[in-house]
Amino acid sequence: METLLIVEDDAKLAALLSAYLSKYEFRTVIVEDFNLVLETFTASGADLVLLDVNLPRYDGYYWCRQIRKVSLCPILFISARDSGMDQVMALENGGDDYITKPFHYEVVLAKIRSHLRRAYGTYAQTLEERKLHSGELTLYPERYVIQHAGQSAELTQKEALLLEALMLKEGRVVTRERLLDVMWEDQHFIDDNTLNVYITRVRKKLKDLGLDDRLETVRGAGYRLSSPGERP
Repeated sequence: METLLIVEDDAKLAALLSAYLSKYEFRTVIVEDFNLVLETFTASGADLVLLDVNLPRYDGYYWCRQIRKVSLCPILFISARDSGMDQVMALENGGDDYITKPFHYEVVLAKIRSHLRRAYGTYAQTLEERKLHSGELTLYPERYVIQHAGQSAELTQKEALLLEALMLKEGRVVTRERLLDVMWEDQHFIDDNTLNVYITRVRKKLKDLGLDDRLETVRGAGYRLSSPGERP
């Protein structure tokens, strides 16, 4: 029996969701103290999280990032916010799907089953987490986290995609066109400066971990992540 954690501050809606999902043999746990979302997640052993965006104190994006530090379980946002930017924010902060309110319970159930199959069942690729290494720098692409010398930093989804592309070709130039292809399925509407913004953010996060000058700009060509010990 899979366990679902419901992080919803509308107590009536949380109870209705719990009652509906329980009929399909899911064990549900409802968060009651919104200061202890991560602790409740850990104690529940949840296989999947249903997460609202508007919550007391910290929003759902914050709690999604906290859960991602310790788990790769599916996280489905459920929110009344229906803008495209909210959905982008949810995915960039580590969410797997986004359902807008009001919703059909059947749709929620179908998405839960689909994500559980992909994570643990028929379509699960592997239980081992992917890691990329460059010297002592480690990227966890599925958690959007980098670690170096005992310190870690969080990335957004786009930042993780950018750094993964550079690490896979460490020491070699990756063109701007290749990075745009990796980061955006449809780049026709992407402003050219947008990639510069993400490069700056990743460069700063590397610098904060003591990896200054590892990400180089190769004028007229693209970007290069230098190899460990290589003089920039």
